[in-house]
Amino acid sequence: MSDSPNPSLAELEALSAQIVERAHDGEQLEAYVARGGETEIRVYEGNVEKFVSAQSEGVGVRIIRGGRTGFAYAGTLDPAAIDEIIAEARDNVTFGTVDEWAGLAEPDGVAVTDQELWNDALAEFATDRKIDLAMELERLALAGDSRIRVDDANYADSWGEQAVTTTTGVRRTGRANGCYLQVSTMADEGDETQTGFGFSVGRNPDDLDVAVAAADGVKRATRLLGATKPASRRLTVVLDPFVTAQFLGIIGSTLNGESVVKGRSLFRDRLGEQVAASGVTLVDDPTNPLAFTATDVDGEGLAARRNVLLEDGILRQFVHSSYSARRAKTVSTGNAVRGGYAGSAGVGCLALQLVPGARMQDEIVAGIDDGLLVESVSGLHSGVNPISGDFSTGASGRLITNGHMGAPVREFTIASTLQRMMLDIAEVGADVDWLPMRAAGVSLVIHDVTMSGS
Repeated sequence: MSDSPNPSLAELEALSAQIVERAHDGEQLEAYVARGGETEIRVYEGNVEKFVSAQSEGVGVRIIRGGRTGFAYAGTLDPAAIDEIIAEARDNVTFGTVDEWAGLAEPDGVAVTDQELWNDALAEFATDRKIDLAMELERLALAGDSRIRVDDANYADSWGEQAVTTTTGVRRTGRANGCYLQVSTMADEGDETQTGFGFSVGRNPDDLDVAVAAADGVKRATRLLGATKPASRRLTVVLDPFVTAQFLGIIGSTLNGESVVKGRSLFRDRLGEQVAASGVTLVDDPTNPLAFTATDVDGEGLAARRNVLLEDGILRQFVHSSYSARRAKTVSTGNAVRGGYAGSAGVGCLALQLVPGARMQDEIVAGIDDGLLVESVSGLHSGVNPISGDFSTGASGRLITNGHMGAPVREFTIASTLQRMMLDIAEVGADVDWLPMRAAGVSLVIHDVTMSGS
């Protein structure tokens, strides 16, 4: 977001300011105005199977008075609808429960980091070229291996423009767009079928690498052909970057300030303690332009910023919105999140990343005599208890024997606790993988993990 919007953003900013001007004495009022759109193209057997191009716009109004909050929204910018939701939000205040921490964000003096989040080339990218990319993705995946079938090949993009204005002095606008390619694959060998996927993300169509997405789809589907169920034992585990990113998403939820103040985090009351192995530094940095979820402001209009959550294994801070910060008697870390005009702001990590180490995955594997490369997990979110830290998840991957990749294995579980896993981290890889999620991937070496198979 910025203080100098383009003409389109100026319209949204003016509308949000006009709404805020209608606040009554003693009210805090927030107006969040947004418009956006998306394109989804699915190709199957050389034909366009699905084409969706949709746009939407709307406004959400939040009013706080006497510790009570009222909220309402409309999926239109029509003046009559805006009149209605202002009245509805004001009416909803009377039904709200008094919350001593209720309030809107206030400017905190942190400067916005300028970022190039909007790409004109993507905004002007022709539909036929989008279809061509999806077609090429399917063709390359099929050509990658004779055992491959393509379930679907997809191109998708989205764009959004927002303005948020409050009676407390916040006034921000912003716009961003992005695109990605994704292919779902199946590999057949005899009576066996394995599945896989590949993707490429970017803000510019030129950033999309069709060949890489296709090759990843082929690799992920074929690498487990012939896999067997391994014998149970404890061993060193290497998490593939995509798996690490999934675990980071879970860990990030435990560092959520709202979870902490509600007693739903295993790290509550552990600030300043060693919670991970030395050398492990975890940051939430939405100002990194390489992050798929990079942003310049949070969901309340405060500047996004680089927050160091773990430093050399020491827990330094949690992430907070203005609300959770008031409950915790601290300040916002610029981590308010919201899904759009239809909801109020919550709190969460925006762009997690482990500070990378020095070695790539192949170098790491070369130094392991008996280990396991975990290439995929299933049921991770349902298999983790964010309060106790216990987890057990189904997994598949390849054994590591004397520094070499060995036989593929599947139908086993890995189990531990998040606390022990973080303390047992032996190395963070250098192979950072920017993924279409709120966490970047990197290879992660963890000692003494239980693999439960046959």
